[in-house]
Amino acid sequence: MNVELTDLTRHFGGTRAVAGVSMQAGPGVFGLLGPNGAGKTTLLRMLATVISPTSGKLRLLGRDPSGYGPRKEIRRRLGYLPQNLGYYPGFTVADFVEYFALLKDMPPGRVPHAVATAIEHVELGNQARAKLRTLSGGMLRRAGIAQAIVNEPELLLLDEPTAGLDPEQRVEFRGLLRDLGQRATVIVSTHLVEDVGAACSEVSLMDQGRIVFHGTPAELIARGEGSGAAGDAPLERGYSAVLAAARSGATARTGGTS
Repeated sequence: MNVELTDLTRHFGGTRAVAGVSMQAGPGVFGLLGPNGAGKTTLLRMLATVISPTSGKLRLLGRDPSGYGPRKEIRRRLGYLPQNLGYYPGFTVADFVEYFALLKDMPPGRVPHAVATAIEHVELGNQARAKLRTLSGGMLRRAGIAQAIVNEPELLLLDEPTAGLDPEQRVEFRGLLRDLGQRATVIVSTHLVEDVGAACSEVSLMDQGRIVFHGTPAELIARGEGSGAAGDAPLERGYSAVLAAARSGATARTGGTS
């Protein structure tokens, strides 16, 4: 397994952002759904080795990232697109992607071809020499995806990757995800359930720092059948039904009222 989590937690002061998450993931595309504040971004940041867990066990690509050497090796072999990706406005698209390739210790001889390939994958070939400050929001997001895949990562973590993409670009991106998932573990955090239904073989739904559902998109759809849950599509109704059931159970356990 490329990702193994056991009772993983993360606290920020008195706030528990991730509360005892356990999961495993091998090759394939995995969707991470949940409302704002559910803990998705914090979980991805731990998987990207940006922050450390407060407690629990974490293994990535067969290694424990708590040690400097293993963590450095993991970072060479993963790709990460954060929700808010910083950049130097004066960089060109090619400069930007090359910079991340070098940060990942790619052999210099491989870098030019890898950069060009990644840029073509996200259909920015015509913008390779354009300054980042001149790009639209959707183009910037695609440049961010390019830097995440430039090293052909074994573990790819994408936080809201389709934000700013138009419908046609989102459809094309789903195809790229399915292709990448044939040889890597791809974890996509999103609030767009239709992206999960089209591209992901498995989906986890987070709420209040916990995983409240894990299964296939079809199994999530089944949770909404006959439930009367809100949603314009079957997957949305499954999502709403699971959240309602999880919150009802939490209220019952704490003796609270809604």
